[in-house]
Amino acid sequence: MSWESSIEYERLINQEVRARLGGTASADLLIRSFNFADIELLQQAGDWHRAGRVLAVAASDLVAAGAELLVLCTNTMHQVAGAITDAVDVPFIHIADATAAAIHSAGIHTVGLLGTRYTMEEAFYRDRLAQYGFDVRTPNEASRTIVHDIIYDELVQGIITDESRAKMLSIVDALVAEGCEGIIAGCTEIELLVTPDDVGVAYFPTTRIHALAAVDAALSCA
Repeated sequence: MSWESSIEYERLINQEVRARLGGTASADLLIRSFNFADIELLQQAGDWHRAGRVLAVAASDLVAAGAELLVLCTNTMHQVAGAITDAVDVPFIHIADATAAAIHSAGIHTVGLLGTRYTMEEAFYRDRLAQYGFDVRTPNEASRTIVHDIIYDELVQGIITDESRAKMLSIVDALVAEGCEGIIAGCTEIELLVTPDDVGVAYFPTTRIHALAAVDAALSCA
């Protein structure tokens, strides 16, 4: 939900639309951007009910303005995806479903999940992936804290450092050593820090995966 990754969504979607349609084509987008500090306070308080209401109202407003397809540009806030889908009657592209399709295409079964503490520790994301038959593993508690802190103290504030990249890759290495065949960048900011070239196994950058899934869905309905 930070603008650091939101602008990546817009860039990726527009680049893909232009690549597919050619010329001066670009995406017809309606964007609702939030003050991330407000969202973070709801997360910290565990007030997912109120967070769901906030996003459901925003989704309804977008549909009223003409949106025909919805994309929630964050992994963590898919905790309240049900509140959104209950509020609108247009297609909603769930980020975990798009990621599951990418994992399936890669032909692997056991994946490591990196993300905010909420995404790694609560069931909403891991269970969604498990429904597809994947074995989803997360780092140990100390490593989860490191990943979470890098996201909130650095990445959502536009801070990218080699030191944090090295920490993240050390955690990736530990997951691979435990049997993970691939790594999910399960926070839309993580791929700002860690690229596919940094990881020696299959890598699933959820911002890119989700953005391209949105383009697939939108153009199939055009």
